[in-house]
Amino acid sequence: MAISATNGDRKAIVRQKNTDQIIRAAEEVYALKGFAGATMQEIADKADLPKANIHYYFKTKRALYVAVLEDIFKAWAEASTTFDNSDDPKKSLSDYITSKLQLSFDRPFGSKVWANEIIHGAPVLGDNLMDHLHDWEGEKAIQIAKWAEDGKILPVDPHYLLYMIWATTQHYADFDHQVRVLNGGKALSQSQRNEVTKTVCGIILRGVGFTDV
Repeated sequence: MAISATNGDRKAIVRQKNTDQIIRAAEEVYALKGFAGATMQEIADKADLPKANIHYYFKTKRALYVAVLEDIFKAWAEASTTFDNSDDPKKSLSDYITSKLQLSFDRPFGSKVWANEIIHGAPVLGDNLMDHLHDWEGEKAIQIAKWAEDGKILPVDPHYLLYMIWATTQHYADFDHQVRVLNGGKALSQSQRNEVTKTVCGIILRGVGFTDV
């Protein structure tokens, strides 16, 4: 039994490693070529895996595309757990903004795939994932509204606050080329990323009433 469990664990680890590797490669290919222009062979080449391995985990190009969208949404949702784990709006908002910016710095292609899908009216996402987005946004809006009601932040429309956070943080992924051009043709250094995070957090926190930032 112990041996079987160990073998099962190893298989699960290998599967997770391979699927993560494929999804990261697919993010880049879909971001650069779009859904229609991307091929499973290009994704296999980028992942440095045989094409057969890609089809083993994802039967179709569409299935892999949906997996990429679901994966970036999951990462963004996980970044928002600070809303659930703390009733301190300053900490919750600061941690959320910091996590969202880090995802933009680390996974710009995933954000671009999502943005391109939304710009075109979410033709592949369909109602299911959009319903998840609607439910998630509604839950966070209720929390923000409660902070305002309790006097912990200034009165603010929670939906527009969330849109502002998304727009600002995802700018560094969706428009990373523009950021690079305006930064002398270089990617932002770690110290610049830290300054971005400090600046964005400060502006938004001051906007909802915090002065000690």
